[in-house]
Amino acid sequence: MKVFLVPNYYKNEAVQSGLTLELWLTRQGFEVIWAADQRSGIVSEPDLSDCGLVISLGGDGTLLRAARIVGYREIPILGLSYGHLGFLTAASPQEKDILAVVSDALAGELHVSRRATLDCEVIFLDGAGEEQSLHGFALNDVAVTRGPLSDMVEFDITVSGHHIDRLRGDGVVVSTATGSTGYALSAGGPIVSPDYTGLVCVPVAPHTIQARAFLTSPSDVVEIKMSKDRPSVPAIALDGQFISCEGEIDRVIARRGEADILLLDYGPESFYNSVSRVFYGVRNDR
Repeated sequence: MKVFLVPNYYKNEAVQSGLTLELWLTRQGFEVIWAADQRSGIVSEPDLSDCGLVISLGGDGTLLRAARIVGYREIPILGLSYGHLGFLTAASPQEKDILAVVSDALAGELHVSRRATLDCEVIFLDGAGEEQSLHGFALNDVAVTRGPLSDMVEFDITVSGHHIDRLRGDGVVVSTATGSTGYALSAGGPIVSPDYTGLVCVPVAPHTIQARAFLTSPSDVVEIKMSKDRPSVPAIALDGQFISCEGEIDRVIARRGEADILLLDYGPESFYNSVSRVFYGVRNDR
């Protein structure tokens, strides 16, 4: 069985821990593969067939990168925190012996938290006026916001064919429950339990006091259509990674992804402990 390591190559401690894990795992009979990166000299992502575990060594950004690589394969991901926040990760070297944590993961002794994903489709008009589309994957969110050439964006937001409103402002974030503690929270959205499998829609700095965040059902499809009355050039980001389209963006469609991301942790209480620690400043060892 393969174990896939995705470290933050800019953090020496994370890379050194990865090397320690590689030595230990190899001795246990596992094949260890590493994520591609210019700093590592690995130029392409390795083959994930027969991969039974992915280990992210870094912060939440590193774990999101691991999720993007895994996509819809449903390979369990264990997050080890070497970052500033570590909200999505299971443990840090300061809290636990990482070899013991990895041993628990390989033995199937950790809790599996199924996290809903996002499938995003960006539809744009090419130079000939023909519709083209790009598909993208996200664990956290898709953000449609005003770009560097726009003072604001105007758009219609529709849920499963039901028009909600025409909004004007800095944009909108459509997130999963996992992403509710990211950009969506910064924009005023709620903290949502990871067991929730619908979408969270949060306007960003709307030019009205009536716009509110709302949640959808798991089967709903959210469409954000750019207004023709006030043309703008929006910026579109999936999990914070901007994507580019060679043409005029017409609409963005977000729906629940076809499969989940499997995050390993020490139980359902891990989420609420993290909420208490990160957002309320409560020490859980009291």
